[in-house]
Amino acid sequence: MVSEERSENETTPSRESMEASEGSVVHAEVAQRRGQTGSLRLWRVIRWVAVVLLLASLGVNWGQYRLWQVTRGGGPREVFHSGDDGATAKLAVIPIEGVIMPPLTDQVISMIDLVQEDESVRGVVLAIDSPGGLVADSHQIYHRLEKYRAKTGNPVTVSMSRIATSGGLYVAMGSGPTGRVFAEPTTWTGSIGVIIPRYDVSALSDRFGVRVDPLKTGPLKDSLNPFRPLSDQDRTVWKAILDDAFARFIGVIVENRSGLDENRVRELATGQIYTANQALEHGLVDEIGYQEDAIESLKSVLKLSRARVVTYRARPGWIDLLLDQIESRDPERQLAKWLETGVPRAMYLSSWGTLPRTSLE
Repeated sequence: MVSEERSENETTPSRESMEASEGSVVHAEVAQRRGQTGSLRLWRVIRWVAVVLLLASLGVNWGQYRLWQVTRGGGPREVFHSGDDGATAKLAVIPIEGVIMPPLTDQVISMIDLVQEDESVRGVVLAIDSPGGLVADSHQIYHRLEKYRAKTGNPVTVSMSRIATSGGLYVAMGSGPTGRVFAEPTTWTGSIGVIIPRYDVSALSDRFGVRVDPLKTGPLKDSLNPFRPLSDQDRTVWKAILDDAFARFIGVIVENRSGLDENRVRELATGQIYTANQALEHGLVDEIGYQEDAIESLKSVLKLSRARVVTYRARPGWIDLLLDQIESRDPERQLAKWLETGVPRAMYLSSWGTLPRTSLE
């Protein structure tokens, strides 16, 4: 009996040994979990280090990338549009789509320069779908079209689609006195005039006790400040600026529309938008038709039976989009954008009902 009890005691684990064994297991599990947690933390650190290195690499190579963008011969690329792909003579369709301001201005000018360097291009069709834009940008495109015609002697035809108002009409005059202007049956054009959009929130600021007191060197330094009404001196100054841009618009139309004199253009220059039929009646366009009609007309002028019609595309790559996203989060860039909202901009732009106060009566 004693031997049996002793045998059972030898084979049955004591409470102390069991507790020690369980403790070892717990310690092992804790150690394993700590190891897993440590590995997870390590991978998180590695991931964030990789992100930081990527951003640092982008920052370091920013200047090199921009230099590469300039020197790689980039810009708009030529794509086949229509016609005979095997023809040696080319017609170029230059799209002007959207508000005429950067970056559209630079893209269009790059297309004009590209066409000017291509000796196989015999003529140009301006495909306009624009409500206009900045005064300076509209004139820059018009000026480059003038230079193109003077240097190459090639004709320029215009095809207006949905809308070609104000600055859109202004750049259409780049086709010159002999260039034909086509408008689709549903095109809107006209809106001859200049506008400087402006809010006047002075009454609102008075109501809420907001007082703006800029430090300035002269009474006109904060002209067009929306927190104060325009003074008589403000109106005199800005009227002269508007009149200058307006006279230039009138002159451009008179110079390039042989059937219109200055008095008649001024009668039309009320800012009114005209339908295609009204524009045809007033002599602002030559024919109701579509882009394919403008192309055929240009071929007829050039006496071409065959032509390869091309157009141009300026599309940013994924690197551009990524870098633009990074730039958009730059505090200094955000500050610059905020400051730009207060910069006065004279526009050849058809804009109706979008601003509480849009003129200098």
